[in-house]
Amino acid sequence: MIIVTGGAGFIGSCLVAALSARGLVPVVVDRLRSDGKWRNLRHHPPAQIVQPEDLDAFLATAEDVEAIFHLGAVSATTARDGDLVWKSNVELSQKLWRFCAKTGARLIYASSAATYGAADKPDEFHDGLTNLERLEPMNLYGWSKHAFDLWARAEVEAGAAPPQWAGLKFFNVYGPGEYHKGSMISVVKVKYDEVAAGNPARLFRSDRSDLADGAQARDFVWVGDVVDVMLWLYDNRTVSGLFNLGTGVARSYLDLAHAVCDAAGRPREVNFIDMPAALKGQYQSYTCADMTQLRVAGYSRTFTSLEDGIRDYIRGYLMPGCDPWVKGWPLKTVD
Repeated sequence: MIIVTGGAGFIGSCLVAALSARGLVPVVVDRLRSDGKWRNLRHHPPAQIVQPEDLDAFLATAEDVEAIFHLGAVSATTARDGDLVWKSNVELSQKLWRFCAKTGARLIYASSAATYGAADKPDEFHDGLTNLERLEPMNLYGWSKHAFDLWARAEVEAGAAPPQWAGLKFFNVYGPGEYHKGSMISVVKVKYDEVAAGNPARLFRSDRSDLADGAQARDFVWVGDVVDVMLWLYDNRTVSGLFNLGTGVARSYLDLAHAVCDAAGRPREVNFIDMPAALKGQYQSYTCADMTQLRVAGYSRTFTSLEDGIRDYIRGYLMPGCDPWVKGWPLKTVD
């Protein structure tokens, strides 16, 4: 049995599609609610959907659990309920870790690049278990993920780890299945909606005198690559560790806006707007995953370029006439 928590969400549902394409029909732990999130699973129904509050009872009788992909979390960087975030992001993760350590199941879980806080220099994005104390997350969500990473390290050092465990620090993931995420949806989708409506793409002006407007950069990673890394970890059960999961390349917001315009068949029109006062002086100008740890562990595949990922997303899923939901795996590739 394979369990995917958060399996009806963005990355989780893509993973469910990929596992289903292998003939592995997982159990999903999630809430579908009424926001249309069920559509993420419409083409690949899971073996069972377990409500999070029923997880304890389910695990108590579950047999032959081979692996848990733990992607469920309160993931909004604007989250304010500390008790809820701790219970969801830390206590649940600890429970699943202990279950896997006890039963011999493997655990692959979502950490986050938010653990890096305000880091904005290339040498500040090193992953792994060493020197975790140097990190200073800026929000409750990032802090909760960091707290669990610290706890997991202590368990590893105490010899109380699952036979395989891997924490993945996702950077800026984009792709099909994110439509329910509200304000946390990717910049790619937001910019596409702007230009598809006939408007210029809007970007924040820089709040730094040494940085041009639109030159702020992020490590944007295609969801197909994120899932591929998780499947690779599943196939390579001797690999454990805390890994960054981006592309290792930082691209500017202006690059992204131009790629969106090109993929949508629109002129490269960009308007710069003032950054909100609340963000000035606190806006990260740069993020980029150091991918050394994953490469040393043996992952050698090439990550999708920003232009190719945006093209496949827009022309394969977002443009009129497209089915926006993930149907098969691999994801659609548009020539």
